[in-house]
Amino acid sequence: MLQTVRCLIRFIYLQHVCIASAVVVALVLANPLRAEPSTFEIDSEHLSIGFLVEHLGFAKTLGFFQIAKGTFEFDEEGDVLSDVQITVSTDSVFTNNERRDRHLRSDDFLNVREFSEMLFRAASIRRTGEQTFDLDGELTLLGITRPLSLQATLNKAGSYPLDGNLYVIGVSASGTLLRSEFGMTYGVGNGWVGDEVEIIIEFEARRQ
Repeated sequence: MLQTVRCLIRFIYLQHVCIASAVVVALVLANPLRAEPSTFEIDSEHLSIGFLVEHLGFAKTLGFFQIAKGTFEFDEEGDVLSDVQITVSTDSVFTNNERRDRHLRSDDFLNVREFSEMLFRAASIRRTGEQTFDLDGELTLLGITRPLSLQATLNKAGSYPLDGNLYVIGVSASGTLLRSEFGMTYGVGNGWVGDEVEIIIEFEARRQ
């Protein structure tokens, strides 16, 4: 009789151990460990922010901003992007024509005396292909904030050939905006300067 009781107790104990183990396994499977997002800083020496705007309908003027900086958090395994912030110095606008550049810095356009920077912020991405993403964020320009969506391609990610201690990702992004939505209406009504602005961004970012 005593042996039977001992066997019964042992059986119950083993059953509890099995159940507990199954619960632990289920919890692990339901909540897999994921890599922590890494902080990336955009390399200012390999950052280009360009734009295209129609001029009188004949051709588009190409320009870019020479000074900008940015950081973001990115978990490559989970496609989790957060805390994107790119700050652009509006005074650094350049179109290879000094007279036009002075006009772009004036109150008719960028009003750099009052608004020395424009800011793009975003918090998430949506994968659209193996290496492509949609990035939905907000642009603050001339003190006005409006939604701005960019289509991005992750060109390459890996150790930097020139410095094996660096991990770098390279991105190409583009999008469009209507400058009139930010109160920049000079030349829109008479068609002298296009309202739609095409944005082109190329950058390398280093993991910190």
